[in-house]
Amino acid sequence: MALFDDMLKDNESLFRNEIALDPEFMPKKVTYRENENQVIALRIRPLFQKRNGSNLLIYGPPGIGKTVAVKKVLEELDEVSEEISQIYTNCWQNNSSYKVALSLCKDLGYQRTVNKHTNELIDAVVSILNKGSSVLVFDEIDRTADLDFLYALLEKLYRKTIILITNYKDTLLNVDERIQSRLTPEMLEFKPYSLAETRGVLEQRKEYAFVPEVWEEHAFEEIVNSCYEMKDIRKGLFLMRESGNIAESRANKKITVEDARNAIKKVQSSSLSKEIDDDSKLIMSVVKEIFDEERIGKVFELYQERGGNSSYKTFQRKIEKLAMDKKILTRKVLGGIEGTTTIVSKYEEKKLTDF
Repeated sequence: MALFDDMLKDNESLFRNEIALDPEFMPKKVTYRENENQVIALRIRPLFQKRNGSNLLIYGPPGIGKTVAVKKVLEELDEVSEEISQIYTNCWQNNSSYKVALSLCKDLGYQRTVNKHTNELIDAVVSILNKGSSVLVFDEIDRTADLDFLYALLEKLYRKTIILITNYKDTLLNVDERIQSRLTPEMLEFKPYSLAETRGVLEQRKEYAFVPEVWEEHAFEEIVNSCYEMKDIRKGLFLMRESGNIAESRANKKITVEDARNAIKKVQSSSLSKEIDDDSKLIMSVVKEIFDEERIGKVFELYQERGGNSSYKTFQRKIEKLAMDKKILTRKVLGGIEGTTTIVSKYEEKKLTDF
């Protein structure tokens, strides 16, 4: 048998628009985030009266629609106003003030960037944006090595709303006071979707992405339940795509429970699962050696003594991720000579005999 004989023809594909399964795909309506979108819009509204807007820190776990919701607001803003500039910057890709400044210049069409340092680039950005009002979105703000660009924009821009998106509520806890006092953002929490909301979001994407009636009902429910357990819509979208690919590889015109379960197994054994990298394993081993609990600074010292070479900021992010995954415990302590700090201890799951 030839290699490509046993496959569906082009006009028999189960997919109608596979791009709709991309996390960055923008549906016509962003469901279950109407209240959050209203809050975002209210922070922007003063710009329509040529007044300064309010700033916002949006936080919540990954894969629950923070970025899509903000982009939807920007899309609607673009439809009603040509006088308010809007720029979206991902700080994972642009993780320093210089890279952020370059990205802003590119988005604004400013090309004379060669041999210019960060301050010169920021001044060029400010000069352009101060001709009107602006909304600046910095996604994954916790990934930046420094926030000098933020201080400059807060200090020099006249009429603006700055929106920061992060997974962590305490991202700005130890930020320079000069930035905090100028930013003073309202906090907006995005909570994970309920089971019904998870089903609704995936159902919407299913209608965009697949030919009607190719999903067996129980197969789709397998994906919904798995996505809800993982609390991450992006993983649900991956599972839907993978289920379709598995079905097509078998030349099947229906996506079955078996296809869905095979996709779920693939996610569980892939890098999308909560597999712990070697550096995080080192951190966990250090935490396990703590007698009771310890301040994060001391834990970082012990980590370095054991050969850890991540920066302190990266170390903090990994501590937060391990705590979210219930591998370790953390709590915040306010006040004292050292100010606010994180207390770290090992996670011990209680047994029935403990109660």
